[in-house]
Amino acid sequence: MSKPLILVVNDDGVTAPGIKALVEAVKDLGDVIVVAPDSPQSGMGHAITINKPLRIDKLKLFGEIPTYQCSGTPADCVKIAVDKILHRKPDLCVSGINHGSNSSINIIYSGTMSAAMEAALEGIPAVGFSLLNYRMDADFSACISIAKQICQEIIAKGIPTSTLLNVNIPDLKESEIKGKKVCRQAVAKWEEEYMERQDPFGRNYYWLTGKFVNHDQGEDTDEWALANGYVSIVPVQFDLTAHFALSYLNERWTL
Repeated sequence: MSKPLILVVNDDGVTAPGIKALVEAVKDLGDVIVVAPDSPQSGMGHAITINKPLRIDKLKLFGEIPTYQCSGTPADCVKIAVDKILHRKPDLCVSGINHGSNSSINIIYSGTMSAAMEAALEGIPAVGFSLLNYRMDADFSACISIAKQICQEIIAKGIPTSTLLNVNIPDLKESEIKGKKVCRQAVAKWEEEYMERQDPFGRNYYWLTGKFVNHDQGEDTDEWALANGYVSIVPVQFDLTAHFALSYLNERWTL
């Protein structure tokens, strides 16, 4: 049998340290191909490029591993990889390792997770990895073995159809990480405001700031796991239907 074909993507750009760590994690698990944005795309969510052409260039960044940079978004990278670069649909798509948390509501804004979700939409088992450290010089050494273990599980045992995994890793040494927990997404959000400033020409501009607030005290959430030294693994679905609300609307609304 042929080796698993593994697509590696991210949102921090093809030269980010996090993607280098992810390549290191999966390079021995199959045939690896990297397709990533040519510049940072954090916070892009599931945006796709529809009003300008995309360009892809082959690079030599990870030894003999085929590597391409794409001028588009993280979701674009998956789309063009599947359609134009790969010789077959990959057996696994791994995204990250993101510089910073994608736990809780952060998944909505995340380019890292949207790339993984785009793969899942194509029927490809997919997982996004994030480290709770925003610094470009963050230490990803603990992430490498964790990502490898989780990818081995996916390759060997699979994940449910129409789902993907959101994996967040605490910013700790590997010896300090207590283990891994399968969790639900916490009910938490950003409380934001725009700081108003003036440029040298006297024109107002605005800078988004805010703080992350966890309103969920459950001990089965990703936020609890991370705060207590565990890797959080949240199964995610791209079906956004609020199934619990169907009966409410059908029974109470007059349509």
